[in-house]
Amino acid sequence: MASSSNKRKGGQKGGARKAENNRIYAHPLPLVLSPPQPRTFNPHCEGVFDPATRSVWITNEKDSTILWRRGFFGKGDLSRSEPSWLARQVNARKAAGKYMTSEEVREKRRQERKQFKLDRAAALARAAAEAEAAFAEGREAAPTFIPSGATWKPQQQVSAEPSLPEEPPEEDDETEQGLELLEDREHLQLTLQEAFFLAWNLDCLTILNSHTWEPMSLKHIWATFQDAHCVPHGPPTYDNRFDNPFLVNYAAYHYYRSLGWVIKGGIKFCVDLLLYKRGPVFHHAESSVQSLHPPELHTFSWSWLSTVNRVNSQVMKTLILTYVTIPAQSRISTELLSSPACLAHYSVRDVVLRRFIPARMRD
Repeated sequence: MASSSNKRKGGQKGGARKAENNRIYAHPLPLVLSPPQPRTFNPHCEGVFDPATRSVWITNEKDSTILWRRGFFGKGDLSRSEPSWLARQVNARKAAGKYMTSEEVREKRRQERKQFKLDRAAALARAAAEAEAAFAEGREAAPTFIPSGATWKPQQQVSAEPSLPEEPPEEDDETEQGLELLEDREHLQLTLQEAFFLAWNLDCLTILNSHTWEPMSLKHIWATFQDAHCVPHGPPTYDNRFDNPFLVNYAAYHYYRSLGWVIKGGIKFCVDLLLYKRGPVFHHAESSVQSLHPPELHTFSWSWLSTVNRVNSQVMKTLILTYVTIPAQSRISTELLSSPACLAHYSVRDVVLRRFIPARMRD
């Protein structure tokens, strides 16, 4: 009965967390539609274009929360994904001397895995030395214990003097004031593709110029994002060209966003994009996308393709090769590059690539 009650409690706890996530992340886009009346609520967020990082910074906490919770746009510059640096700092200060934070638990596990590998290597070396000595002396080798992941336990250092029970530290006014004075140093960082999608398709993001702090027009944003990939004080590599990285990447981003996928960066798995059904809070990414276009095809080898495919197969992700067809500059005038109308001449095709495993695919 105890085990069933524990399972029931755990299920209730997980169900409550899932219900809370469904409530917080109920809206797939920043624009919210009102069911009783045909009205659209636009949050009108604001960001600053940063040419050094080729991104748009959202420094307002309210706008950052809206863009993250309604579509999972951007990432915290001091976090892995969700901008949670301030919350982690507050928890770390509150947990000082009381309990371990998640970062401390992760670091402890890393140290334990490192120590396990060292102990196992030392045990294997002793076993090899014992076997060699027994063979030279003509006797049977003594059994040597080799630790495994199931049997190995970290050694705890025992002090010679008995430790007295520590009294819980009392929270004073200085600790509370320190938490209140903690400044949030994190901002939400949008890629150029995310920022233009929010500004052009949804009209819910105003982008400011980092020098004049004036709102940029859509035409200015379009030209600035294309120029962001040009080398300063160098030859105009992508000036008035249809293979500009911003255009190619945005074509792939817009294609999958229009199909309802939540898109995040995939550099962790050696790809360009990761596709989520609802978002990173609910499930892991279903697929990983590698964007290709004709000028880059000759740079990829079969060994690279096999490596990327194996990495994504190990993490249970389907690898998708996305081919972005670039319009020929000889057939279309470069004047079209002055507006987003040129995107109608790009086409996107995707090919699903699966790793063949003979032992599992005999049937």
